[in-house]
Amino acid sequence: MIGIGILGAARIAPAAILKPAALRSDCKIVAVAARDAVRARNYAGENDIPDICDSYEALIARPDIDLIYNALPPHRHADLTIAALEAGRAVLCEKPFAMNAPEAARMVDAAQRTGGVLIEAFHYRFHPAFQRVFDIVHSGQLGTIRRIEAAFSVAIPFRPGELRHTPGVGGGALMDLGCYPLHWVRTLVGAEPEIVSARAECERPGVDTSMEAEFRFPDGETGSIHTTMAPDAQFEAWIRVDGARGQLKITNPIHPHRGHAITTTLDGTSRTVTAPGQTTYDHQLAHVMDVLCGRSDALTGGRDAVGNMAAIDAIYRAAGLSPRGM
Repeated sequence: MIGIGILGAARIAPAAILKPAALRSDCKIVAVAARDAVRARNYAGENDIPDICDSYEALIARPDIDLIYNALPPHRHADLTIAALEAGRAVLCEKPFAMNAPEAARMVDAAQRTGGVLIEAFHYRFHPAFQRVFDIVHSGQLGTIRRIEAAFSVAIPFRPGELRHTPGVGGGALMDLGCYPLHWVRTLVGAEPEIVSARAECERPGVDTSMEAEFRFPDGETGSIHTTMAPDAQFEAWIRVDGARGQLKITNPIHPHRGHAITTTLDGTSRTVTAPGQTTYDHQLAHVMDVLCGRSDALTGGRDAVGNMAAIDAIYRAAGLSPRGM
């Protein structure tokens, strides 16, 4: 039985870890730690979590916890993830992986040094819908891949204390939302991009409300991403892949269990399919358990996580902004 501890009284945790764990017999939620004991106690009561710890460090030290879910903002990812790995815990770390690429590299180095499991929580990656897209792109059906474009936008209005509008803790549209389309494009191409250009819109100094970036890859593929958290933003999430023989587009790769469509157009003929599955978070926890039990290698984390943060850093610089924490 794998015991799970949660770092942070996070809004994402019920969907991301609590409900998926409740459906399994090989793991269980043990405790949560928040920035103070009162917050942890209230959160545990609201979510039927058995126990609390009065500090993050105390949670990491518990001998009945095998897996730490780090749901804190990015500015607490590196130090607490490294502490957990050094304590012998596996870590599922929320996206974006860190504040910047040097922090990400230190986290990955700690995992390699300790032999620990460290997985980035890009939950979409584990769903059959994205795997179907990946398989089509890499099957050669579309011919030589020429360009991949992706977008993810959600309205996140500013309010005092809103973490995603606070650069000091890792806020910004690129960090919170744009990390996904960036990861989609990098994963499908299978290489690291050169940032050709980037443009940010900032409602407040240093906080990108919107971001666009243009890429070039080593084998000649090009790509772009767009993301915005502007208060009037309409939800959009899609990937489009253009090849020499045809095109693929998936709508809603972020939460395909809520409805999605994968459309391929080959030699003028279009076909739309879906890939049935559970929630992305159910598939994510199943993958984590497979990795912990030696049944699979991790699909995210490691050099991939460092590469995504390096591209984020480069996009910020190309847009005339400073990478987070630097």
